[in-house]
Amino acid sequence: MQQLVSRVANCACIALAAAIASHIAPARDGEISPLRLLFIIVILMASTALLPTVQVRAASPMRPIYRFCTRVLPAWLAVQLAGLLLLAFIHRPDAALANWLACWTGIGAVLLAAWHFTAHAMRPLLRTAGLRARNVVVVGNGDYFRQIVAKVGSDNRQDFRVADVVELNAGDAVSGEHVKPALSHLAQLVKSGGIHEVWLALPLSAHAVTAHCIETLRSTLVEIRLMPDFMPLGLYAGIQSVDALDIPSISLCPSAISDKAMTGKEIFDRAFALVALIALSPLFVVIAVAIKLSSPGPVFFRQRRKGLKGQPFSIYKFRSMRLHAQERGVLHQATRNDSRITKVGRFLRRTSLDEIPQFINVLRGEMSIVGPRPHALEHDDLYGPLIQGYLDRYRIKPGITGWAQINGYRGETDALEKMAGRVEYDLYYLRHRSFSMDLKIVLRTVIRGFFSNQAY
Repeated sequence: MQQLVSRVANCACIALAAAIASHIAPARDGEISPLRLLFIIVILMASTALLPTVQVRAASPMRPIYRFCTRVLPAWLAVQLAGLLLLAFIHRPDAALANWLACWTGIGAVLLAAWHFTAHAMRPLLRTAGLRARNVVVVGNGDYFRQIVAKVGSDNRQDFRVADVVELNAGDAVSGEHVKPALSHLAQLVKSGGIHEVWLALPLSAHAVTAHCIETLRSTLVEIRLMPDFMPLGLYAGIQSVDALDIPSISLCPSAISDKAMTGKEIFDRAFALVALIALSPLFVVIAVAIKLSSPGPVFFRQRRKGLKGQPFSIYKFRSMRLHAQERGVLHQATRNDSRITKVGRFLRRTSLDEIPQFINVLRGEMSIVGPRPHALEHDDLYGPLIQGYLDRYRIKPGITGWAQINGYRGETDALEKMAGRVEYDLYYLRHRSFSMDLKIVLRTVIRGFFSNQAY
C-alpha cells in the first residue's frame, strides 16, 4: 500500500508539472500536441519504474532528508535526460518544445521535493497511527529487556511497534532450560502473520537461548536481530548499532547485501528491464505470432511463484506447451523430448527466449535481473523442509538468471541432490553478491546460457 501511494503521488506530481509547464510554455497551436502527450506517457512509465527504487531504501528515518532528495531528484533528471535523447531520435526538438521540457523538468523537481518533504514530515504521525510500523516481538529478561520495550514505545521517530513480548525466567534466559514453551508461543506468533522482526534482548552468556530461537524460527522468513546486553562490558557506545533505536545489535540473517547495494541493484534492474522491453518489442511481436500459429491458446503462460520475503506473484513466460489439464497440487516438469512442448516452444526453451517476458516482472519490482530462480510452489513445499537454507533464497528478489544457472544448475531438478546444489550456489550468491558479479552473470548468460544442453 505504501509503495502504491508513493507511485501515485510521484505520477501526480509529474503530470501536474507537465500541465503547469504547458501553460507557461504552450505549443504553437495552443494545444498539447500528440508528440508531447506521448512523451508525457513515456516519462510517467519510466518514473513509475525508477523513482520507487531510489526512495524506498533512502527513506530510512536515520538519514537526513537532504540526502533523500539528492537521490530522488537526480533520478528525475536522469529520466528526463533519457527521454530527451529518445525524443531526439524520433523528432528534432524545436524552441517551444525545448522550453516546455525545461519548465517541466524544473517544476517537476520542485513538486517532487515538496511531496517527499511532506511525506517525511508525516512519518511520525503515520507511525503513531500504526500505518508505517514494523511489528516486533521482543524476547528477553531483566532490566535491559524492559528498557528496549519501553524505548520502542516512547520513540515516535522510529518505525517499530512492539506487537508482543516473550519474557523468560531469569535462570532460563542464561541456561536455556525450560524455554521451549515460550519459544513455541513465539513460533505461533510469527506463523500467524503480521510479525516483521524478532529482537533477542539477551545477556551475552545466553547463547543457548539464541540457538533455540534460531532453530525455532528457521522455517520462517522473519527478521531476527540479536541485541545482546553490552552494558556490563562498558562497550555500549562503541558497538556498531542497527539504524533503528541506536541499540547495539547483530543481524542473524544470512544476507550480507547492504541497503546501498540493494538500491543500486534495483535501479540497474528497472533501467535494464525498461531498455530491454523497448529494444525487444519487435521480437515480442514475432514470437507472439509464431506461438499463435503453432497451437491454440494464449501467448503468455502465467504461474504463481514466491518472491522477496515469500510474497507470491505471477511470473510471465511465453507459452511453450500445448494446453493441457494440470493436476491440482502436482507439478509435472518439462522433460527431454516432452510431447507437450510445441516445435516453436522447443526453440524458445532451448534459447531461453521464453523467459523474455519476465522483464515485465522486473519492471514491476517483483523480480531482479540476477538472483535465485523462483521455483514452482510445489517445489517450495517439497524441498523447503528437506534442504537447509532453502527459504533463505527469498531474502532477495528472484532473478531471470542466476549464479546457479551459469554453473550448470539449470532446467529440470528431478533429484534432491540437484536442488541442493542449486540452493548452495544461490546462497553463495546471497553472501558474495556485487555489481561486478551481476554483470559477469549477465554476460555469461548471454554468451553461454542461451544454448545450454540442460534447457529443453
